[in-house]
Amino acid sequence: MRDRRATRQTTDVLLALKLLLAPALVVLSSLAARRWGPRLGGILVTIPIVAGPILLIIALEHGGTFAAQAATFATAANVALAVFALALIVAVDRVPWWAAMSMAWAGVLLTDLGLAQISVPAWVALVAAILALHGVQYVLRRQRNDPVVATRLPRWDLPARAVATAALVLTVTQAAEWVGPELSGVLAPFPIALSVVCAFAAAQTGRVGLIGLLRGIVPGLDGFALFCFMLAITLDRLPIWASFTVATALNLALAIALIKIGHRDAASDPAGRDRRIETPPPHDPDRHAGPLTRQYPKPTSRWPVLAQRSACGDFVLI
Repeated sequence: MRDRRATRQTTDVLLALKLLLAPALVVLSSLAARRWGPRLGGILVTIPIVAGPILLIIALEHGGTFAAQAATFATAANVALAVFALALIVAVDRVPWWAAMSMAWAGVLLTDLGLAQISVPAWVALVAAILALHGVQYVLRRQRNDPVVATRLPRWDLPARAVATAALVLTVTQAAEWVGPELSGVLAPFPIALSVVCAFAAAQTGRVGLIGLLRGIVPGLDGFALFCFMLAITLDRLPIWASFTVATALNLALAIALIKIGHRDAASDPAGRDRRIETPPPHDPDRHAGPLTRQYPKPTSRWPVLAQRSACGDFVLI
């Protein structure tokens, strides 16, 4: 009875963390994408703000050895995330956004179901994850760059993203209880935050915004795989705080490196630089035109970006 009560309390804590951290991650990455472009937003959404605390609680509740096994499965689950991204790339031009998301979710569940049937060492899981993610990166590099379009998002966009994230957390959690303990592990690595940001990008901006977002997400998942791998090989050897410190430091170092690489590539290629769209100068003849009729210059970009007028009157990248 006492064990059942402790398990229930742990489950409630994990659910509360997901409901708090997952919407926060989606909102922060969306704001970053609007300000600095979809690539940066994609990188930020892969930082383990949700998975990290969950694995930490598992380690504190069940010990380092059990948590190391969970981290090994989380490392292998990056293969399913690669399938998720690939399904979106293939389907976004062919079916409505909601159908593309359904196909991507089906791919994730089938892949996780297959992964749950096998047990591999942590280094094998890491190699499989890196190969799968870099295969998707190769596909992304072959995607065309469409012209940039200016759009304006409604004020309810960010609250809607947060609500959608919380609803998806509750749906996945309830589904895990329905299917029972044998299959609930398949739903544990379900891409909740990634699903929300990708769904909104596909619904609002179509292929352009989604591909631009995935160009940040997929490389960023390398860091998530490395984070899980470091926990898998250190949790049963080092103190818990030391394992998480090392894993988090490596994840953040890779994220910073990816951001710097993106800025360096853009600076070395003037034709591919993410340029801010400036408002016309005061002497412009159409300065009194409305925001929907005024003609603004289109920026050229190696990574597709969109622009939106902020409350201050400037344009920001989204």
